[in-house]
Amino acid sequence: MDKYGLIGYPLGHSFSKSFFNDRFQSEGIDAEYINFEIPTIHDLPAVVEENPELRGLNVTIPYKERVLDYLDELTPNAMAIKAVNVIKIVRSKGNYKLIGHNTDVIGFTQSIEGLLKPHHKKALVLGTGGASKAICHGLTLLGLEHQLVSRTETEVAICYEQLTPQIMEEHTVIVNTTPLGMYPNTNKCPNILYECLTSQHLLYDLLYNPDTTLFMRKGAAQGATVKNGLEMLLLQAIAGWEIWNE
Repeated sequence: MDKYGLIGYPLGHSFSKSFFNDRFQSEGIDAEYINFEIPTIHDLPAVVEENPELRGLNVTIPYKERVLDYLDELTPNAMAIKAVNVIKIVRSKGNYKLIGHNTDVIGFTQSIEGLLKPHHKKALVLGTGGASKAICHGLTLLGLEHQLVSRTETEVAICYEQLTPQIMEEHTVIVNTTPLGMYPNTNKCPNILYECLTSQHLLYDLLYNPDTTLFMRKGAAQGATVKNGLEMLLLQAIAGWEIWNE
């Protein structure tokens, strides 16, 4: 039986495990999807070696960037983003090769492009982790300029305290890539100037649990269009399955 899985820490509720095992059952696919909750990325080689039936892995927080040192090859997308969320495992004569892909960018661009309007020219990307890199790459592919926002100012990011009404007015797409607002901490949200939001704004939250985060609720209250990350998750999962079975 072929195996697929997810590496991350901690894992808790896993969309991927439910999605793939339900799909395997409904389509009669002889395969199993397993969560590998590894406390350090150094455990990745042991996971691959101890599970010879393993054909592919998804990668989640906090290993999307740390995993790069353990891979034999990167696709152009993954190389540009410098973050990986899908690993294809190619085995031959007792050896294996790990190929890193990034399907987050595929899921994001496909799920947001239908909501973009001509006035959407600049975006704020909240957070600077592995997911944000895929979002920035996707926005570039879609023709939008972007500005990173973080808790502390860096060479590439402004901090939340530096946001002004003018910045909020110019950047009509705002993407939350942080875990703020994720269950069970549903009373939290990124510290932006929500009072400056209008019907011209589009707020996109990578989170999907709960369905409507506080970030989204505050945006909707100002007339903004809002969307969660569930469709992105579905699209990137499907893209990952296609990669594993090429």
